[in-house]
Amino acid sequence: MNALIIGGAGFVGKYLIKHLSETYSWHLSATKLPGEQLSFPGIDVYDLNLLDKSDIIMLLKKTQPDYIFHLAAQSSVALSWARPDLTVDINIKGSLYLLDALRECHLSSRVLMIGSGEEYGYIEPDETPVNESTLLRPGNIYAATKACQNMISGIYAKAYNLPIIMVRAFNHIGPEQSPTFVVSDFCKQVAEIELTKKPPVLQVGNLSAKRDFSDVRDVVRAYGMLIQKGSAGETYNVGSGHAIAIEELLNFILKMSKIKIEVQVSKQKLRPVDIPIIEADVTKLQGCISWQPRITIQQTISETLDYWRSYYKKEGM
Repeated sequence: MNALIIGGAGFVGKYLIKHLSETYSWHLSATKLPGEQLSFPGIDVYDLNLLDKSDIIMLLKKTQPDYIFHLAAQSSVALSWARPDLTVDINIKGSLYLLDALRECHLSSRVLMIGSGEEYGYIEPDETPVNESTLLRPGNIYAATKACQNMISGIYAKAYNLPIIMVRAFNHIGPEQSPTFVVSDFCKQVAEIELTKKPPVLQVGNLSAKRDFSDVRDVVRAYGMLIQKGSAGETYNVGSGHAIAIEELLNFILKMSKIKIEVQVSKQKLRPVDIPIIEADVTKLQGCISWQPRITIQQTISETLDYWRSYYKKEGM
């Protein structure tokens, strides 16, 4: 079996490559942007411009994938407010070019299209936890582009009989995640305060929002199983099934800190619109694959904090 990971140099991509290489006897290929670094033993790596369909077609013909994991995305909600044009280009146009390239190449590759729990947006109290049939009410630019990606994928699956499986992945975290995401941001700030003479003040945004967090290693396990067993044209939530307030995560991190730290709300970290709660109903997923989260949120936070401590020590700070 040949598997292709599009967006392999990203946070999730690297974990997915590691998981697939350790779990399955597949030949793996992965794509990256020209300026990115990606090196795994035995993995073929290609530069790919997702906004050039001819580039995608050449890659598909060369790799002949049985499985395609489409991870490439502009995945930051905060950045989507600042760069809606970039978010639309990558998340909608890039996904469309991939699907159309598959159609033109007459490939029957099973494709996992990665969306987001943010697509659900404004959830009514009686809709929590949200299942896959819940009405989508996207509340930010990123969520709107992912909802569009999901709809286009469903159309291509039905119109062209393509084995496309859609995922709505809820918040996933872990070591090496970009500090544009909340848990990594908090851990980075704490490590920086511990190892420098920076004032012991942690800058935060909205702490009352509740999100469904999973360890990235649990998430990629689900992806590996779902691409094999998921039903074409169907959407599956991937999450822990439990929402937790950002403030509670912050308290875990502060308890792990080696010094006392003050918390300060920063206007720069507040979003124009923030959804109060997003929590996954994973009944459909667990009816399809035998999967449960294995890694606790406390373990993930501890390892993420240790990652940033090691990072700053290496930097000589």
